[in-house]
Amino acid sequence: MKQKLIMNLLLALSMLLVFSGVTQAAGDATAAKEKTSMCEGCHGIDGYRTAFPNAYHVPKIGGQHAEYIIKALEGYKNGTRSHPTMTALAKSLSQKDIEDFAAYYAKN
Repeated sequence: MKQKLIMNLLLALSMLLVFSGVTQAAGDATAAKEKTSMCEGCHGIDGYRTAFPNAYHVPKIGGQHAEYIIKALEGYKNGTRSHPTMTALAKSLSQKDIEDFAAYYAKN
């Protein structure tokens, strides 16, 4: 009986971890720190708005989930997301760069 309770608790804990979205970014946050200047000009300013290509609020990306940043950058790179500046920047990034940025911004 006690063994079954322990097994059920372990199963519940593992399911919680799997579905909680808690993951560790595979990239190197330290490596990305040297490359963030191209991001900080827009994404590092509270309340920043830009007028190109249309007027819109630029989101701060610090503290964003690493998986979201990876998907967003991959989307700009492969054309499933569209923004002239972000597309041009993303196309210049390697997969390692993308993962490094994701790790960096997930921590900051």
